[in-house]
Order: sequence, then C-alpha cells, then structure tokens
Amino acid sequence: MKLATVQYKDKEIVAIRINDTTLVELGAAYAKAGKGEAPKTTLEIAGGGAAVLATLREVNDYAQKNHAEIGTISTQDITWLPPLRRPGKMIGVAFNNNELTKIAHVLPKAPMYFLKPATCLVGHNDPIVMQENYGYTIPELEMAAIIGKRGSHIPESEALDYIFGYSIINDITSSGLKFALDSIAIDMDPKRVRPHHVGWRRRRDENDNELYFTYHSRSKGSDSFGPMGPWLTTADEVKDPNKIEVKGWLGDELFAVDSTENYNFTIQQVIADASKYFTLEPGDIIHFGTSGRGHGRFTSGHLSVNLYEETGPIVIEVEGLGRLSNPVKHSWKK
Repeated sequence: MKLATVQYKDKEIVAIRINDTTLVELGAAYAKAGKGEAPKTTLEIAGGGAAVLATLREVNDYAQKNHAEIGTISTQDITWLPPLRRPGKMIGVAFNNNELTKIAHVLPKAPMYFLKPATCLVGHNDPIVMQENYGYTIPELEMAAIIGKRGSHIPESEALDYIFGYSIINDITSSGLKFALDSIAIDMDPKRVRPHHVGWRRRRDENDNELYFTYHSRSKGSDSFGPMGPWLTTADEVKDPNKIEVKGWLGDELFAVDSTENYNFTIQQVIADASKYFTLEPGDIIHFGTSGRGHGRFTSGHLSVNLYEETGPIVIEVEGLGRLSNPVKHSWKK
C-alpha cells in the first residue's frame, strides 16, 4: 500500500493512495471500517509493529473498495508534505554506485556515511531553493528505506525485516559549498603522520603528507536539500530492492537511467553495516546512493545537472515507488 502525509484544509493528515490523483483520509477510513482511532502520523505507523500494520492493511483493503462511501480527496486540493515528517536520523551512503567508483584510486572497503537533518526535508512539488553563494549544486536520485523496528548489529540475513517501507529522496548536494566553505587541506607534520592518515589514498612519495577534510553538513543538509515522496510504499510491495530502475528528468529531458542493481553495497549490506555504528530506530531513514549512469547529452548523469543554473523541475521515478517532482528556485532572482 501507499501512504502520504499531506496538508488538507489547514490540517496535516495521513492519507491512503487510491490512485495518483485520489486519496482517502486515514482517520475517516479507520472510522468507516470500524477500526477505532487511526494512527496520527506515519512515524507512529512505522513503529507500531505487526498488529498496527495488520490493521492498516485491512483498512487499506476496505478503502480501495469503498472509497466513494468514505469520501475522497483530490490531489489538486492538498499540499504534499514529506511522507515522514520528523525522522530520528537520516543516513546517506556516499559513492555507492559502481559507475561513480570507476575513477576511484582505492575502492571503499565499507559503506561511507553522512547524515542529513530532518529540516532539509520538503515535499513533492515544493521548490529546491538555491541561495546565491551555493554555486554548483546537483540532484542525486535515490531510493530510501524507512526503518520499522529498533536494531543494533543486525545480521545481513535479517536486514530487510527491519524495513517498514520505501520512498524516493533527492539528495541535493552543493559541491560549491562543499569545496568553498566545508573543506580544508593541511600538510601534516611528518612526526605526527600515522599509517591510517595516508594509507587510504594514493601517495605521491614518502614526503606527501597532505590531508584533506570535508564536512558535508551544510553541502547536503541545507534547507530544501531533501525533497522526499510523494508516497511511503510499504515493504511488502517491493519484491527485491536491489533490482529497481531509477530514472531522472530535467523538465521533459531524461538525464539518468540506472538501477539499484549497480550499488556497490546492497540494501542488506548497508543496513547491517550501519547498525554496527548507529542503533536504528523506527522512523529512521536510510538512502542508499545516487544513480550514476547518464543519458543522452547528459553523459555524466546527475553530475551534468547544475541546479544553480537550471530551474527544473527535477523529476525522479523509482520503479514501483512513484514520481517525485520539484522545481528549482533561485532566491536572488525576481
């Protein structure tokens, strides 16, 4: 089933998808189905366990057959919100695509993580807002998983059991901010150099003691840098998350065609590895890496799309999960 969080008549509600243009309010569906009071948020649903999910499935089945009786809502009358409003944490995976790591000097030995704040989230059709100092900024087309139960040191064989559902996220990244404001290069004192300082990279000679530090909080977590939605699709509808097609458009022009099959680390591997360091909790979001393969004149895919110059919209389609679309707004332009 597919759920959405929307604003309708000045009220934030959870809704059930009937089709791409028609919704049913979850609370009204629960009442008509005789199931009592509905969960208030998708976070409450994700962390509710098997009993809540079982009831939700019954209500969804009822709503699909009896939506006219319950009363429907047109998507023209709502404002889309991120399907999950306040995740505890958002974990992203960097360079998790074999197209991107073709030029790597040393391949990553494990998933490489960064965090995004919940305040970067915006909904379907909301603008991605560029500030004048952002510089070169790109979209990143990603599938996201919403965690459904608490876990630490999760076995890879059990990892998918911890996923409540999936959604689409656009991991906006400003390389302009990253390298202009958030990176620093130093020459390490030779007396302080340890093997782990330089062993991860290609070293020119024994006197090459340069170290580079990049901090991603601003370049990936600024306001509006996390478009998400429109749907939260429950995990039972996704047979194999490691074989899902991902496409991206700039306006009407296709710029990326890829698949989660090209991840360097699978969904299960990421969840198992991440849980060694971060206790995963209901409502946490993990997004697994961008598409890497370009299309047509966009030979570098998403890297060819500069949001600092383009106005979009950026449209992402993830097979089985829907289409997420967001225009681009340049705040310094009238």
